[in-house]
Amino acid sequence: MVRLLLVVAMVLALACGGARAARLDLDAVNQAQFSEGEPKDVDPMLLKAQILLDRARFSPGLIDGRLSDNFAKAVAAFQAANGLPSDGKLTRETWDKLSATFIGPVLTKYEVTAKDVRGPFTRHIPARMERMAYLKRLGYRNARERLAERFHVSEQVLRMLNPKTGFRKADVSLMVPDVGRGDPPPTVVASVEIDKVSRQVRALDPSGKPVAVYPASIGSEEKPAPSGSAEVRRVVHNPTYRYDPKFAFKGVKTKRPFTIAKGPNNPVGSVWIDLSIESYGIHGSPDPGKIGTTFSHGCIRLTNWDAEDLAAMVKPGTKVEFKDETAQEGQAQ
Repeated sequence: MVRLLLVVAMVLALACGGARAARLDLDAVNQAQFSEGEPKDVDPMLLKAQILLDRARFSPGLIDGRLSDNFAKAVAAFQAANGLPSDGKLTRETWDKLSATFIGPVLTKYEVTAKDVRGPFTRHIPARMERMAYLKRLGYRNARERLAERFHVSEQVLRMLNPKTGFRKADVSLMVPDVGRGDPPPTVVASVEIDKVSRQVRALDPSGKPVAVYPASIGSEEKPAPSGSAEVRRVVHNPTYRYDPKFAFKGVKTKRPFTIAKGPNNPVGSVWIDLSIESYGIHGSPDPGKIGTTFSHGCIRLTNWDAEDLAAMVKPGTKVEFKDETAQEGQAQ
């Protein structure tokens, strides 16, 4: 009898788990309302909040429907900008303010195009930088990765939203985050602030008010980010990456320079914002899930989509200010 009860309990638990996963659909996310508690799994309310933050340019980084440090920092930045206590906790008051920023559905339907699935793709990308130099292009690995990055969402959540889709065919309708980011970005911003304590990059208007806040990986103990002031020299879209042996990156064994081809999975991603400090820049990343949780090789690393958003706001001469940190935690990358 006890064994039978245990089996029934396990079946019910699995059924509840399946029901929870099934809730991640168009209506569940678009109609999600604030609720107390800290969900342990991908949650429709958190997914909706992340999409709203992304649209408002208080970027949570990778949209994954989970609680994280990047999400808490995005919430805190949004709270500070709206005169709320900036503790990084999603309260009902914060939810109400955030929900008011966009009244449309946060999930929408997208028709996959032939270009989305055609490539060209780079299906096998080696881990070592020296070996990357042999590739002709550092493209997306597949259509799923390309679509996930286009809509700022994790591949896991994209699959959960579209469980019966193989991401290989055109003319298929997908459910995706509507990441229109509200109003177009300002033509230019007055300055950029790189906060090494909070691991955030802020685009500021002339009054010093943030118009965009992004999570960032900023330097490491081995290769610290610079201090003081700098300015933007130029913006390079779809850059190549040239490795100089004087960088002496951990894990790179060759003593010869090499160049890695362009592409979104290039070590500096899809855009390079060149700074007036030699060899330093703000750039994209081939691994958006690690932004803000690991360190960099000295530069300022954002998700590709956040780097491109910032690149649209800056111009040669835009001032960049580094806010020094007092301590670092985490692991070098």
